Amino acid sequence: MKTKHIAMEFKTEKKDPQGLEKMSASERPFSKQNYYMMGVCLGLIILGFLLMSGGGSTLENGFNPDIFSTRRIVVGPLLSFLGFLLMAFAIIRKPK
Repeated sequence: MKTKHIAMEFKTEKKDPQGLEKMSASERPFSKQNYYMMGVCLGLIILGFLLMSGGGSTLENGFNPDIFSTRRIVVGPLLSFLGFLLMAFAIIRKPK
């Protein structure tokens, strides 16, 4: 008889600790649009960091003037900054 009692104890259902299943769409903190905006902003941040990166010099003690290119100094940081700025907006924006 104890085995039946033990088996019944393990048949507990998963519960939602935060209660998100019971919340309506208007009560949730983020909507689908917020998540899409955050994804686009994350893409901008990654693109900015990729534009800032680049290879070094092929020579051992050589100087590569490409480290001072407009792409690395202006465009990459600007895209990353805009991504971070818009990410804050995407988080703060209230769903309709």
